[in-house]
Amino acid sequence: MQIIEVTDFGVRSAVIRLRRRETALQFVLYPMIHMAKPEFYAAVTTRLKRADMVVVEGVGDGQGKSSVLVGALTLSYTVLTFNRRVKLVKQDIDYAALGVPVVRPDVSLDEFAAGWRRVPLATRLMMWCALPVVVGARLFGGTRMIWSRSMEQNDLPSPEEEDLADWSPKLEAAFGGERDDRLLAALTRLHEERCGEDIEVAVVYGAAHVPAIVHGLHRYGYRARAADWLTVADL
Repeated sequence: MQIIEVTDFGVRSAVIRLRRRETALQFVLYPMIHMAKPEFYAAVTTRLKRADMVVVEGVGDGQGKSSVLVGALTLSYTVLTFNRRVKLVKQDIDYAALGVPVVRPDVSLDEFAAGWRRVPLATRLMMWCALPVVVGARLFGGTRMIWSRSMEQNDLPSPEEEDLADWSPKLEAAFGGERDDRLLAALTRLHEERCGEDIEVAVVYGAAHVPAIVHGLHRYGYRARAADWLTVADL
């Protein structure tokens, strides 16, 4: 199942509706890209206002603290703001203004930092050395360089993702595994406590986390029953 699609014409994100035949609760997945054209975030915001609950991503959200690591990772994509050729903006959804309950199951800054410290030192140094290269490519590169086919996301892992997991399981755990576990625990509680209610739970998470959501909810009988596309960027 395609989650993020990259073609010669643009980049699209699949809004996926998961339902279970036996119960009324449904989950709607919004695979997010941290930088996109403004219309993408506006379309997502409009849909979220119709949900009954929103589950959102965000390391350390609401803690009022800062982190050098998170700041550096954020810079790796917000630098696209200064690349006038791509005409993208940073994700700016105001969840507090939606008028619906918001759940934030992501890890805290301290928990994320602890996971990062478990990554072997050599791997961490390699990541820090690669960061300036990534920033430079996104600052000066054209749309074809930034939106390569490697940006595509499917529900099954790509060979590159499998290689990363084999190369550094601790790195994969820090950025995906531990956070995915926390998210799935929150979604499981919603299923157990409210599956009999006719409500829509919107899940707004980075596209890389969506395969774990799909496979995790599959265990409880939730299947993709419908999907439609939102355009992230035009090429």
